[in-house]
Amino acid sequence: MKLYMSPGSGNAYKVRLLLEMLKVPYEKYNLDTKNKEHKQAPFLAINPRGQMPALEDDGRKFWDSTACLVYVARKHGEGKWLPTDAAGEAEIQQWLALSNNECHYGLQWARNVKLNMKQGSLDEYQGYGTKGLEILEARLKGNDWLALGRPTIADRECYPYVAVSPEGGFDLAKYPAVQAWMKRIEALPGWIKKQ
Repeated sequence: MKLYMSPGSGNAYKVRLLLEMLKVPYEKYNLDTKNKEHKQAPFLAINPRGQMPALEDDGRKFWDSTACLVYVARKHGEGKWLPTDAAGEAEIQQWLALSNNECHYGLQWARNVKLNMKQGSLDEYQGYGTKGLEILEARLKGNDWLALGRPTIADRECYPYVAVSPEGGFDLAKYPAVQAWMKRIEALPGWIKKQ
């Protein structure tokens, strides 16, 4: 299994976390983002969107962190990280949607503006991000995990951009349940820091 990534990619980190937690052997291929390797023909043949991550396994290619997480969880997670029943899978999918919307377009884009990596409306992005943190806080006040009462790919998907959200101007002290959830994730076997 080969993971195409860059050390700074939060989306690639999501996949790395799950691979490490499941002890799945994989090869890391760090794309040279400074020289736009992810926008050149060889990588575009793997991921036509020119974004990270992408995953190759058994002659198949998958792109987007959510698709990669689903693949790894189904293949190696023995149903623990992504169940096959309709209700369980739908419960997880709603958190994946939050990650791909409020967390990405809010928390991550606000961070990118603050770090001068993106232009746009900081107020707008912080509004999306705040809504996402409020939803997470409400859920985690009475639950240790986002779905099914146990760690799932929902937690892996939401964690990375929440963890770096202070760089986007978000004060996590306002969200104690979110902070406690982050500590639970960081205490799981196989957890690794983002490089």
